Amino acid sequence: MQAQEILAQAVEATKMLTARYVSGFEESTRTRQAQHLPNHVAWNLGHLALTMHRIAEKYDGGPAPERDFSPGPRGNSDHFGLESVAFGSVPVDDPTVYPALARCVQVYDAACDRLARALRAAPESKLSEVVKWGAGESTLGMLAARMVFHNGFHTGQIADLRRATGMRSIFS
Repeated sequence: MQAQEILAQAVEATKMLTARYVSGFEESTRTRQAQHLPNHVAWNLGHLALTMHRIAEKYDGGPAPERDFSPGPRGNSDHFGLESVAFGSVPVDDPTVYPALARCVQVYDAACDRLARALRAAPESKLSEVVKWGAGESTLGMLAARMVFHNGFHTGQIADLRRATGMRSIFS
């Protein structure tokens, strides 16, 4: 199996793994933050989706889709505001700024699918291409692998939020 396919399958697997932790949140809790925790479910899903689109863009050249993201700091029931979920943004407990929960999941899943498609379509040589990322540089292959870790890291934050708000374990 080629590296592109392994990376694509790993990204796709994060859809199911993240969904397990999102299960049980509702419209009324999608933007709720717990004391001493940095964010909420809606922000996490939008942030992860935007980050995956930014990696996919380095493969396929397309920006984050306008059907999922609008420019500026405010989203709405159907779109994330680009600035509201970008790196360094500060989540707010304001449901009017974020999409409905089902839409958040839909946007996240679509970003996973896009990144997986971009990986599968890329020649193997693309994985070793060095690109700027944040303050440093990385290969595109490592950025794809990093997205799997990134999705898991933020899913861990959702797990923390579940515990802090008294939700039952996904394992019970």
